[in-house]
Amino acid sequence: MLVVVDTGGTKTLVASFDRNGILGEQIKFPTPKNPTEYTVLLRSILTDNYRNKKVKAIIVAAPGIIKDGVALWCPNLKWHNFHIQKALSGVLGEDTPILIENDANLAGLAETRIMKKIPDQSLYVTVSTGIGSGIITNGHINESLRNSEAGHALVEYDGIVREWESFASGQAIYKTYGKYARDITNKKTWNQIADRISRGFLAVIPILQPDIIIIGGSMGTYFAKYSEKLKDILKEKLPDHIPCPKFIQAKHPELAVIYGCYYYAVDNLNITGSKK
Repeated sequence: MLVVVDTGGTKTLVASFDRNGILGEQIKFPTPKNPTEYTVLLRSILTDNYRNKKVKAIIVAAPGIIKDGVALWCPNLKWHNFHIQKALSGVLGEDTPILIENDANLAGLAETRIMKKIPDQSLYVTVSTGIGSGIITNGHINESLRNSEAGHALVEYDGIVREWESFASGQAIYKTYGKYARDITNKKTWNQIADRISRGFLAVIPILQPDIIIIGGSMGTYFAKYSEKLKDILKEKLPDHIPCPKFIQAKHPELAVIYGCYYYAVDNLNITGSKK
């Protein structure tokens, strides 16, 4: 069994995969902003639910820059230098390894690996509380670019240079329109949202030139509402010699990170895994 933890800026999801790669029951709870509270609550949940089971590894996803088991910077949680791996050490036994990775990298890994034909390079962008990105090269997390943060790309919007996620994330959309994506029905509003989202892509696409872009996160669930307008803007604005990549909606917009934890374990622990 693998135990996986998707730590989001708003909620945390804990689940497991059996030896056949089948996703088990999911446990959700609001993500504590305080690292100590997060540690105490997560350790309690892991102990209560998996203490007497054969757990091969724990894989934890976090929304920020991760290095050697440490969350160096998770802005939406205001975590700095939080040693997650150390905080959870021994929770399910001293011999149970704990792997920590960026959530968007993991989501991109999962969404790429389930494709019939794996592209040379895919870009996963999650638009939810913030905007995260994962760059996947030949079906694996690109180690050289694993700390890339497209959501913090500096672009001009409304006459001001600002971070992409500050005006295009799900949180920013709610602050602007007073509604969650699920409650927005006005086409004009969705066209405005497409424009907001396009600004970051116009900066990122010429640099990375991915074969395919996968949209995930809570806003990914509603991709059909703004996809055509988004692509029209990009095709109009991108230079002629830089093609607009193919855009697709994440197959598991809310569970991509969880599936990515599974694939990450398969890659790093020599576990035989099946394609989901």
